[in-house]
Parts: sequence; C-alpha cells; structure tokens
Amino acid sequence: MATLTKKIQMVDLKGQYLKIKEEVDKGIAEVIESTAFINGPAVKEFQADFEKYLDVKHVIPCANGTDALQIAMMALGLKPGDEVITADFTYVATAEVIGLLGLTPVLVDVYPDTFTIDVAAIEKAITPKTKAIVPVHLFGQCAEMEAIMELANKHKLYVIEDVAQAIGADYTFANGTRQKAGTIGTIGCTSFFPSKNLGCYGDGGAMYTNDEEIAKKLKMISHHGQSVQYVHDVLGVNSRLDTMQAAILKVKLKHLDEYAAARNKVAAHYDKAFAGHPNMKIPVRVKNSDHVFHQYTLQLVNTDRTKLREYLAERNIPSMIYYPIPLHKQNAFKSEGSFPVTEQLCDTVFSLPIHTEMEEDTLQYITDNVLSFFN
Repeated sequence: MATLTKKIQMVDLKGQYLKIKEEVDKGIAEVIESTAFINGPAVKEFQADFEKYLDVKHVIPCANGTDALQIAMMALGLKPGDEVITADFTYVATAEVIGLLGLTPVLVDVYPDTFTIDVAAIEKAITPKTKAIVPVHLFGQCAEMEAIMELANKHKLYVIEDVAQAIGADYTFANGTRQKAGTIGTIGCTSFFPSKNLGCYGDGGAMYTNDEEIAKKLKMISHHGQSVQYVHDVLGVNSRLDTMQAAILKVKLKHLDEYAAARNKVAAHYDKAFAGHPNMKIPVRVKNSDHVFHQYTLQLVNTDRTKLREYLAERNIPSMIYYPIPLHKQNAFKSEGSFPVTEQLCDTVFSLPIHTEMEEDTLQYITDNVLSFFN
C-alpha cells in the first residue's frame, strides 16, 4: 500500500493559488492601487469575459449565490403563495430563498443514479399555483434540461437554474446544440464561494440571462432597486461583487476548463479503482451533460459509513457527506410526501477529496485505503 506524508484536503485552495499567484497578486495590487473597491473596472472586465465564456448576453454579478437565487425570483415577480418546484436532495440555499420570499417550496425527488431532479416528479407536482422550476445541477453535471424546458414551456413556467456546482458544464440537446449550464432556462444563478470550481477568495455570485428586460430587473434589484442613482423604482437589495473578488475571478476564469479537466482526471482514477466493487457505486453521468466534478460522490452498499469515515480519518484522509438530511426532514422545510430516493441517498452517499492539484501518489494512497477498509 502507498504511504503519504503530505496533508490531504478536500479542496487545496493554497496549491491552486500558488500556480496563479503572480497573476492574482498583480490583479489584487491594481485594485488596491486604484482604490476602486466597489464597481471598479475589474468587475466590468470579468462580467464581459464571463459573458463571452458562457455565450450569454447578460451576466449580472452579485454578492453570493444565495442572493443570486433570491434576486432572480424577485425579478420574475413571484408573489407569496406562488409555488416553486425544486429538488429535495440539495443544499439548503436552493429552497431557503423560496421560503424567505414567502413563496411555497415544493420539493420533489431525484434520480437514484445521477442525483439530479426527477422530471416525472416535477410533472406530478405542477399545480395551477406553480410558477417556476429550480433544477439543481448537482455535483458538477446538468439536470435533464431538455425535458425540463419542454415541461416549462408546456405549462408556461420560469426555469431558474442553480449552477453553483456545475460552472463550465455543457448540456447537449437531441439536435446536437450545446449550451453552458445556466444559459438554458430563464435565469442561471451561480456562486463563487472559494471551494467552487470557479471560486473567489471570499463571497461572490452571479446571475445570467439572454432576456434584455429580465437583465435590467436583475441589475436594478441588486442595486437597491434603482436604475438611476437615488431613483428607486422597486424594492431591491444591496448585493455586489466587490472589485477585488472580480479581479481574482478574471484570472481564474482563464483556467476554468483546465480545472475541469484536472477534476475529471481525478474522477477517472477513482472510477477505475472502484468500478464493480460490491460495496460502492461510482457516479453515473447524465447522458447529455458534461461532468465538471465539483464533488466525487459514491453510493455505499451494505457499509457502515461512519466506520469507513473514521477509518479514513485515522489515516488522515478527509471525507464528506453531501447531504446527510433531506430538506423535507429539516425543521425549516418539513414537507409531506414520498421521497424514497433522497432518503436513501442521504443514508448512503459519501464524497472523497477532489480538486485541481491532486497528484498520483495522493490518489493512490486514498484509493488503497478505501479498498483496504473492505478487505
């Protein structure tokens, strides 16, 4: 079995920074020198670069991914009592903003293999009060967007894509057309939290859309509801991406596809080591989507997950559970209904370290020790 002396992390932000240190430090220094800390040139430059990368007409930066979701729902004019359908198996922020706005979160189950929202479950949940669907592109790949958009168009519903974990992933439609995650629905919302595939060194987020009028509303709401300074047309919030974070993101965006390739290399190593193992199910790819592997999440079979995590921790290998409790069982979102897949996943999912700086000896050490647990 391989041995290892260096520290293993779920995400190695320091190692990633050191590779782009010169560019990042230069960008930060320019912001400090200019003292344009809010809405400085780097914000507009990053916005333009991100629009080009996504091939989308409008990117509206904001303070974080949760704000992005909230502002999106405000811009679409959703009112208290309106129903918004989203996945039960996701991070709390997706449903949190629905509740904060007085809307009604309608939780539905996910697919057992890809972890993405179940389209048939969405269709069953649609009522006359339904106004929007929020598909979550979980762990790095897109939900079944072609089928979701067909449903949305049929029932005249908005689609707000939660792209926090899948920045850079492509979705391919049946006709061969490819679009970036977040550019397919009405609005895409993302987070630049440091551990994301495109992460800054603090908080940050963005919304994107091809609709001119919606873009104007998103920008207005994120700036205190004003389109002209001191003229407030609607109730808004204060949600800005600060200039220093934009300068960092501008550098890291140039490396985003390279980062995705590095993550896929890690995932391929894990896949090869664990494929066919009776106690582990490796991640299944959505047929029409790239996978950028924000997380590498296995499903355990007939395994004591706690003991496995303890065994690995003793050998200085971190692991995580995304997510241990379904939203419908959280006190804030208690919901009636049947969610057998989500409940099973919460009991069996298990995520291993994955990031852009992982080396072969580290991967071998991790896989050797995971496999040794079962021997």
